[in-house]
Formats: sequence, structure tokens, C-alpha cells
Amino acid sequence: MVMHFMLLFSRQGKLRLQKWYVAQPDKVRKKTTRELVTTILSRKPKMCSFLEWRDLKVVYKRYASLYFCCAIEQQDNELLTLEIIHRYVELLDKYFGSVCELDIIFNFEKAYFILDEFLLGGEVQETSKKNVLKAIAAQDLLQEYKAKLQNLSGGDATRLL
Repeated sequence: MVMHFMLLFSRQGKLRLQKWYVAQPDKVRKKTTRELVTTILSRKPKMCSFLEWRDLKVVYKRYASLYFCCAIEQQDNELLTLEIIHRYVELLDKYFGSVCELDIIFNFEKAYFILDEFLLGGEVQETSKKNVLKAIAAQDLLQEYKAKLQNLSGGDATRLL
């Protein structure tokens, strides 16, 4: 299964995160995003979370104030895509402790990093939440260590190494 893109947007239609796995010109991305956000937001809550859109299938799910939307090939499994969306939300929840829209806004680089640890090239890279969270924790430690090194003067930094 190959995902074409993943979009996260608010109930007000504000794009919060976008990851494209199939190359598209910027103009096409913007048009696609605008069309899908408008279409999904206009749907009733009880309607199906699957859409046939152009030559793709769109799978979306709303969590609190955010919509998670993915585009997949026609022959790909919609339920598997819903599971992928849910797993990403679980990872965000574990990392942020009950994730909310503001976590995505103010820590977008972490949201992208978590997505990249989970999905690579539109395909699931790691199915284990534990392994993804370990990789994120290791990256956080590395960033803290780098920040400490930058804050120290030249002589103090050599003692850490």
C-alpha cells in the first residue's frame, strides 16, 4: 500500500501538517488541499469516512478538532489506512500526552519527525509504537546534548566529549 499524501487540518479548514509522498507541483498541492478540505468539512459527521476522489481513494478521520486525511490508490485497503491514521494519533498521544491541535501547531517539527519515523515514502516503516517512541526519545536526547554543547564555552565542551 502506498499513500500519496497525508493532511491534517482543523475544523476551520486551517492546514496544520501536510506530507506528500508522490511529487506534485506546488500549484496542484494547493488546489488539491483546498478541494479536499472543503469537501471533507462539508460532509455530515455520520457519513462514511471514505471518498472516491479523482483517481484516488481518500480516507479521513476526525479526532477532536483535527481531521487526518490520507489519499491512497483505488485498490488499497481503506480499513488499513484508518488503522495507520489511528496509530499515528496514538503515537502523537503518547509523545505529547493527549495531543491537541496546539501541540501540532507549536511542535510541528516533532509531529513531522514522528510521522517520518512511522511512515517512509508513504509506506509503514515501523509497526511497533514502542520502537517509534524509542527513536523519538533518542532524537530528543541528541538534541538536548547538542544544545548543551552549544551553550558551553570551547574548553567546557571538550570535557563532555
